[in-house]
Amino acid sequence: MNILVTLDRNYLQPLRVMLGSLYLNNPGQVFDVYLVGDGLTAEDLAGLEALCAPCGALHPVEVPGELFAGAPVVRYYSRAMYYRLLAAQFLPHSLDRVLYLDPDILVINPLRPLYDTDLEGKLMAASVHRGLTDISSRVNRLRLDTPEAEGYFNSGVLVMDLNAMRRRMVPQEIFDYAREHADVLILPDQDILNGLYGTELFPVDESVWNYDARRFDRYQLASQGEMDMDWVMEHTAVLHFCGKRKPWHKSYRGRFSALYKHYQRLLERLEAQ
Repeated sequence: MNILVTLDRNYLQPLRVMLGSLYLNNPGQVFDVYLVGDGLTAEDLAGLEALCAPCGALHPVEVPGELFAGAPVVRYYSRAMYYRLLAAQFLPHSLDRVLYLDPDILVINPLRPLYDTDLEGKLMAASVHRGLTDISSRVNRLRLDTPEAEGYFNSGVLVMDLNAMRRRMVPQEIFDYAREHADVLILPDQDILNGLYGTELFPVDESVWNYDARRFDRYQLASQGEMDMDWVMEHTAVLHFCGKRKPWHKSYRGRFSALYKHYQRLLERLEAQ
């Protein structure tokens, strides 16, 4: 499987935990991890290469500066906000599919079914975090002036058809949208993804492939009690720690705090061998 990750150095340790959980829960799979990292040192990369080596390989990717010629920077966001949107432009053209994963994720079950998803001609597969009423999707459609789509997609987990993206996603179109909507962009890359390409995204089940770790009670209520902790541990593959509160912070008190710490300890043991 081809995996894409993007980060700055503040997310280095969470990335290591994510990759550890990926390897532990996908035994027998070989992973090529393509990394776009801002501010990482040679020592950082060496540590990641050692972590990835038993299950595949790490491929650091240099993003050419000229790709961002004319790209506006929105508020305090840097050019990194475009990495997911422009992935097809800077990843090797020999790749036709990649799975993008945010670093603030735990992988707790196999990912192969997601990776092999038939996109039915769409650009990417993604999940919508609907909540109980899906009001947020309707609000975001109004805010971004987008056509009717499946909802407002989360960009933290994306199965990308790179060939389709190379054909249909034009960098200048992305930059123009960012410039024209600068006053309403809250999560710029996610907003642009939905604003320009929301109708070209294939929906996959959020409770399995992009479970919002903040929303355990909502999932359980919406499923009339079916999605309890046992259900999550058996069915959910991607547990996503969305929002500002993160499980590696000492102040975190979320439902899955102990599970995250468990994977931190497993990684430490793995690296001590």
